[in-house]
Amino acid sequence: MTRLFISDIDGTLVRKDKVLTEPTVAAIRRLRAAGVPVTLISARPPSGMIAHAERLGIDLPMGAFNGGTIVKPDGTVISAAHVPADVAIDTLARLRAANIDRWVFANGKWYASGQDSHHLEREQVAAAIDAVYTDDFAAMIDRIDKIVGVSDDAPLVARVEAELVAAHGSAATIACSQPYYLDITALAANKGDGVAALADAIGVSLADVTVAGDMPNDLPMFARAGQSIAMGQAPQAVRDAATRVTGPTDEDGLAAAVDALAELAEQHHL
Repeated sequence: MTRLFISDIDGTLVRKDKVLTEPTVAAIRRLRAAGVPVTLISARPPSGMIAHAERLGIDLPMGAFNGGTIVKPDGTVISAAHVPADVAIDTLARLRAANIDRWVFANGKWYASGQDSHHLEREQVAAAIDAVYTDDFAAMIDRIDKIVGVSDDAPLVARVEAELVAAHGSAATIACSQPYYLDITALAANKGDGVAALADAIGVSLADVTVAGDMPNDLPMFARAGQSIAMGQAPQAVRDAATRVTGPTDEDGLAAAVDALAELAEQHHL
């Protein structure tokens, strides 16, 4: 029996164009009405989660930056874990040497090293804040919530990911949230620890939590939650790790999966 549902946002809750569709909203409202609490966990900063929380009527703590920052639906930070300064310094240097754009989220702001990436506009929509363009991150080096390496050269991103995992995998969480986004967060800022923190805050056993996601950075929460749902377009490794697979996000796959959960919850209350 699902007693808490936690959804990833990009590629799961919202389509590729970042739109949250009415069928998905209706399904989540139905699930909440059936007595199952719902919240969100995402690689996004808190600012990029608030509008969706409002539309869905979420009133529980949420996990931003892959769960490293626990926030209230109004954006108030409850707790935050930062990337170790030495890891941040070396990571930023490696990304620069590889000619990979660097995005840094710190102090509630988004800093970007370049202005020519076509991903900037999409991120502006997702993060709900404007980028501050800079190539000097020294001032916030000990307050970084997340570093993102941005490149459309997927093999390059994968190579740098492997190098960073080898160098800092014991001190930070390093994983792709998209093939073109390499996320570096605090060690505790992974979705496994994130859903555990949310379940604890809400008072629900992890065995009674159902999660939904679509990318490798969702695998840690698949491993911790009692039930997991992979989106139909997810990589094979993600689908293989899930309890069940639903349709693609752009075909309202999450709405179908959540409706099934709501139906079970309604039957339980009959």
